[in-house]
Amino acid sequence: MFVSDCRREFYDVIVTQRVLLLVASDVDALCACKILQALFQCDHVQYTLVPVSGWQELETAFLEHKDQFKYFVLINCGANVDLLEILQPEEDTFFFVCDSHRPINVVNVYNDTQIKLLVKQDDDLDVPAYDDIFRDEEDEEEDSENESDGSEPSEKRRRFEEEVIERTMKRRQRREWEARRREILFDYEQYEYHGTSSAMVMFELAWIMSKDLNDMLWWAIVGLTDQWVQDKITQMKYVTDIGILQRHVSRHNHRNEDEENSLSIDCMRIAFEYDLRLALYQHWSLYESLCNTSYTSASLKLWSVQGQKRLQEFFADMGLPLKQVKQKFNSMDMSLKENLREMIEESANKFGMKDLRVQTFSIHFGFKNKFSASDIVYATTSLMENIEKEGPETTNFIKALDSLSRGNLDKLHQGLDLAKKQLRAIQQTVASCICTNLVISQGPFLYCSLMEGTPDVKLFSKPVSLCLLSKYLLKSFVCSTKNKRCKLLPLVMAAPLDVEQGTVIMVGIPPETESSDKKNFFGRAFEKAADSTNSRTLHNHFEMSIIELKTEDRSKFLDALISLLS
Repeated sequence: MFVSDCRREFYDVIVTQRVLLLVASDVDALCACKILQALFQCDHVQYTLVPVSGWQELETAFLEHKDQFKYFVLINCGANVDLLEILQPEEDTFFFVCDSHRPINVVNVYNDTQIKLLVKQDDDLDVPAYDDIFRDEEDEEEDSENESDGSEPSEKRRRFEEEVIERTMKRRQRREWEARRREILFDYEQYEYHGTSSAMVMFELAWIMSKDLNDMLWWAIVGLTDQWVQDKITQMKYVTDIGILQRHVSRHNHRNEDEENSLSIDCMRIAFEYDLRLALYQHWSLYESLCNTSYTSASLKLWSVQGQKRLQEFFADMGLPLKQVKQKFNSMDMSLKENLREMIEESANKFGMKDLRVQTFSIHFGFKNKFSASDIVYATTSLMENIEKEGPETTNFIKALDSLSRGNLDKLHQGLDLAKKQLRAIQQTVASCICTNLVISQGPFLYCSLMEGTPDVKLFSKPVSLCLLSKYLLKSFVCSTKNKRCKLLPLVMAAPLDVEQGTVIMVGIPPETESSDKKNFFGRAFEKAADSTNSRTLHNHFEMSIIELKTEDRSKFLDALISLLS
């Protein structure tokens, strides 16, 4: 059931209990976790934190801890499946689910006792009505072999015929109701999409309790920016949520504008700004950033010789010498940096890049430390999906979580270096896929498969990296192809997962259209294609549109997917 009062129905209930936190491996979940940890620290709540990267880990973690804990908080996992069926908990176990995945499973919505959903109420959820989905089992009708009551045989026969007609009518009504129920559920569960960021939901809880700090606000901003960077929400939703957070930023940071009451330079300040849509440019060179940002790379077609010429023309139009743009951004001449944003925007409009400006927030502390929200997202994601083994499985999760704290700048800078490597690897892979025509049209969708031995292929066995690559590749392909039909197609991308076990990881991405509502139909399509061909698949990821598949089953699986979507 939906929790209408987060403070009373959620926080006040768990504040005196031992709590198990089950947190998914994405930046928004980490930010929500940091906010909740800060609240728990305020009130000395005992908790255990367990990172979970998929359904199998979630089940294992629950089985290991179900005897010690009665209260479980799930962050960015658990809303879109029937939790009670998967976990089979005792009746005195309670789950609080804060998850941005949609649609929410109807059993979770209508379970009044054990499952409490922490979801922003004004999200457009479109949950079907209870009576359309659930129906009380009717008592078995008693056979009409009642003892003779002395009435005439003709009257008995008439009564019997009436009962037969009534039963037939009821059966027909039930069949019609079941058909309608299947149709309603299909419409409701057909598309996968995302609602309000979990970090924003947690920040709202902190704000209601008057315990919100600037740090918590920054984590909420990073959680929202993660949804935008990963292309999980529409531009309209992003701008709306930015507006909500902007009011909080003004409330927390208004002292910076008043010279008499200004804060010391070491204090943390958050500022709203219109910034350039260039990845990590303040920690990189302008040249590298333009080359490795998907928007500019796709618009200028930088994988071609012609595209490289256009890039040179772009710098010439701005009047920026190559020597300046190829050195670190911090080392550029101050005279050039003063009006840089305006210069870049003006030239970008001439080159058809009208959306280079984006609303965002930045954080300042000390003289040197200035980061934009997207910098933090890229750094934290790279730490979480670092492919270099450095100890147990949870090491990357803990490092990524630590990098969100201001006191761990060394980890954040390590994340920024990894993020640069990741973005370079993505752009090089996109360029090679387009130049060697690896993206092929399969009819209802485009398909691209990375071969074993491709550079950086190990990085793309990780779900977030593969999704970023797929989105960048689709954007670039749409800009490069002359086929108008292909511009409107979705993309299915596959990469090797485990060569020894012979498995691939596959992801489906919705079409790259202007009016895209970010709804993804591949989750259900993958399930149906796997069922119809008995393909050996593993639906282990919290994103339904990512699956693992046996390499030898790939061709029959794709054939089924083509016929299903045609």
